[in-house]
Amino acid sequence: MDNAQQRRLIRLRFGRWCFNAGLWPTIATFVLLPLLIGLGQWQLDRAQQKQRLQQHYDAGLTAPVVPLTGAELKPGDIKYRRVQARGRYDTAQEILLDNRVYQGQAGYHVLTPLRISGSAQRVLVNRGWVALGRDRRERPATPAPDMDVVVEGVAVQPSAPGLRLGPAFAEGEAWPAVWQHLELEAYARRAGVPVVPVIILLDAGSPAGGFVRQWARLDAGIATHQGYALTWFSLAAVLLAIYILLNLRRCDDASP
Repeated sequence: MDNAQQRRLIRLRFGRWCFNAGLWPTIATFVLLPLLIGLGQWQLDRAQQKQRLQQHYDAGLTAPVVPLTGAELKPGDIKYRRVQARGRYDTAQEILLDNRVYQGQAGYHVLTPLRISGSAQRVLVNRGWVALGRDRRERPATPAPDMDVVVEGVAVQPSAPGLRLGPAFAEGEAWPAVWQHLELEAYARRAGVPVVPVIILLDAGSPAGGFVRQWARLDAGIATHQGYALTWFSLAAVLLAIYILLNLRRCDDASP
């Protein structure tokens, strides 16, 4: 037996075909193959989680409207539900959420607290997008009705910032303040008022003092995760095919 044959880890014969695989290619294949399959399965699990999220979102939009009366509510009970609140805007504690882009133009989302009638609680209402002023030192005008209004829209929770380059807001900045990202607990502490733990995305057709409101439907990214899963499974299949094809040969008479 020569050295090449001694270095073969797997030696099999199927009729006229011989499969002779070396040690290191076999180790590499059996390490990478489960890894690729596991990554594919992980992406499928993520797709299933997002599918459930999408179903929850869609069901919330067709469920009865939840009135916000100041009673204590858990965020999970009303997230993605249509809600309604009656009250008056408190523009003195309004915030402008920075780095919001609409049709390629930079601007802000205007988040105005609504004091719920008969309650000390506020709920932040995202009244939509406004463009930047001539520069960042000039705040855009964000007029609001000076009367009781009925606000209706979808209840959401603030998105977690992907990369925090600094605090949510500058300490000591006068109202209306510019925030880089929204933290409801931080807002409640600074404003010194109880805050409902959701934001209302004001309906596009609402007359309750809104601006540009073209809210995108939730895209849970189901197809993206399914595509990633297909990629990982395809790589696993290609790896296995290469391993087999490179080590499968017609047997000669001297082959075992």
